Amino acid sequence: MNAEQLRQYLEYFRDLGITHITAPDASQLAAISAAPPVPEAVRPAAAPVAPIATPPPIVAAPVPMKTPVNDLVLPTLAPEGDTLARIREEIGDCKRCRLCEARKSIVFGSGNEKARLVFVGEGPGADEDAQGVPFVGRAGQLLTAMIDGTAAKDSLPLRREDCYICNVVKCRPPDNRTPLPDEMEICGQFLYRQLMTLQPKAICALGSTAARALLNTKEGVTKMRGRWQRWNGIPLMVTYHPSYLLRAYNVEAKKEAWTDLRKLFHFVLDDSKVHPE
Repeated sequence: MNAEQLRQYLEYFRDLGITHITAPDASQLAAISAAPPVPEAVRPAAAPVAPIATPPPIVAAPVPMKTPVNDLVLPTLAPEGDTLARIREEIGDCKRCRLCEARKSIVFGSGNEKARLVFVGEGPGADEDAQGVPFVGRAGQLLTAMIDGTAAKDSLPLRREDCYICNVVKCRPPDNRTPLPDEMEICGQFLYRQLMTLQPKAICALGSTAARALLNTKEGVTKMRGRWQRWNGIPLMVTYHPSYLLRAYNVEAKKEAWTDLRKLFHFVLDDSKVHPE
């Protein structure tokens, strides 16, 4: 195939809209060479070529400066000016997870909205579901006795009504089972906002579920209790859940819980202590 034949083939394929071709191998080249030239009737007449006008000079538009990554303001999980009333309103008649199917009440939380100390439990039980208030059943009555009794023994000005109490999940799990991970995650956004709004001096996680939700840990209560942890910079103490202490054989655990609360209360009420020891 001479140069003129090759030019005719290229023009023909260009007219068909083909702009890219792959390099042929030796056998393909031999077949192309043996092919007859394209008849003149097949090829469309070449269109007249218009003269190319000189384009106007290109003036580059100013490029806006990019904002440095460090200056980006990311949305926060806790909106500015958040309040407990706003959080409760946004929860509404929550249908975000399966716990809504059998609940009677959304148990949001209760207590002093300016509390220095917040207790976080696992989830509502039957009594809490019926009344819409956290820790009002047998475990709640024991928690009240633990708070009031421990403070009274050390002559500390602290009672249950001075604290704020809430749970990891706001609806009662069926048969009081442990909340599932997705349920804890969905409700966790509201717990996070509650704690960020309250900004207490300290948090008390009651039991393993609350500790796991707040600290993202699988460590057991026995190993964690009595040691200071931190949640978003706020000192946190883990202790036993009152329902665990209701069992008659947990006498030693009751003594340990009392020790934990004493340590917690003295820190909360001592204005000279900015950080736990």
